[in-house]
Amino acid sequence: MATYFPEVDKIQFEGPQSKNPLAFRHYNAAEIVEGRSMTDWLRFAVCYWHTFRGNGTDPFGAPTLNRPWDDGTDSLDNALRRVDVAFEFMTKLGVPYYCFHDRDVAPEGSTLRESHANLEAVARKLKEAQKSSGIKLLWGTANLFSNPRFMHGAATSPNADVFAYAAAQVRKAIDVTHELGGENYVFWGGREGYMSSYNTNMKRELDHLARFMHMANDYAQSIGFKGQFLFEPKPKEPTKHQYDFDAAACLNFIRQYGLLDVVKLNIETNHATLAGHSMMHELEYASIQGVLGSIDANTGDLLLGWDTDQFPTDIYLTTQVMLVIMKQGGLRPGGTNFDAKVRRESIDPIDLFYAHIGGMDAFARGLKIAAAIRAEGVLTDFVKDRYSSYDSGIGHKIENGTTSLMELESYIIEKGAPAANASGRQEMLENLINRYI
Repeated sequence: MATYFPEVDKIQFEGPQSKNPLAFRHYNAAEIVEGRSMTDWLRFAVCYWHTFRGNGTDPFGAPTLNRPWDDGTDSLDNALRRVDVAFEFMTKLGVPYYCFHDRDVAPEGSTLRESHANLEAVARKLKEAQKSSGIKLLWGTANLFSNPRFMHGAATSPNADVFAYAAAQVRKAIDVTHELGGENYVFWGGREGYMSSYNTNMKRELDHLARFMHMANDYAQSIGFKGQFLFEPKPKEPTKHQYDFDAAACLNFIRQYGLLDVVKLNIETNHATLAGHSMMHELEYASIQGVLGSIDANTGDLLLGWDTDQFPTDIYLTTQVMLVIMKQGGLRPGGTNFDAKVRRESIDPIDLFYAHIGGMDAFARGLKIAAAIRAEGVLTDFVKDRYSSYDSGIGHKIENGTTSLMELESYIIEKGAPAANASGRQEMLENLINRYI
């Protein structure tokens, strides 16, 4: 078998003092943090699309990443060869999982039947590679946004035939995800939204999207797929008004349409910032509602207003992410997928290793820092004390629903004035986080 990264050996943990750019300084897979290994907390996955299909294209420029393993075609032979590339890379990197869209791993045919056959052929090789390497599929999904047929959406298209085509494509993607032992299946509605309200029946589109998810769940149950369904929020780009705007919008949708027991959320950093939120806000909102299922680990450039999908290197960001994830006890069966791409100026294949090593180390540091903060308990104790007025007296009655507006009015009239507010201590707490980082 050909070697596509001959200059790279298995990436090893060498510790914080290492200056080797092809070694982990903080990610030690077997290290125990709060009783569990780093591998189990982080559950890293490589994304197939950016890592093995990304070519450096952006809205203003042609491809810059000419990969030596690609022959310039979208042939089945090229797709099969790419499996060898992917598993060599992932084995040397030491990640336990990967993710894909159907069209990432297999070319689209001239007919749907041919597309299915291509996906089946690549899936057979993926299954062999998983068995020999021990690497697993975190999740699969279907690309329902690239082909021009999805110009008006897929499940939300006004064209019923497009809806039917999307349903057939998802059925096959669920089949393959199940066959490969995928632990999750993702819905990402790249064009599930609208550009103009003048030509849109929003209620029908939302009804159709919900019907689509219910049908997918019905099919998954019929074939014995036990994986978790995930819904990924994104506020815009390419569609102006997307129905999956943020965690709150997605949660409202799944509650409204009886999907709360079916679908959890896959939260992405760059999507959170495009929605005007921090990643910590989106994670916390999803977690307290019991729907935080998995994350896409990346970041965006705050000076650019689009989805740049950069690798995460900000330790404050990864610490905030891990504080929420650790508080809810982890992400299993979800994980941490590097939905990130090297910059179009980083043109050498080895840059893929540098990028992933940096992201994995950043999350390992975030994990250890979050564990240290949790061990000391300062943040937890401060927040608990800040809300202590609800632990007894009138506050306790407010929380357990045993008071009324009339009683509250009488209470405050008799008391004369509210108790004085305490300081929020924001600067002190920010300084506290700096102490750990």
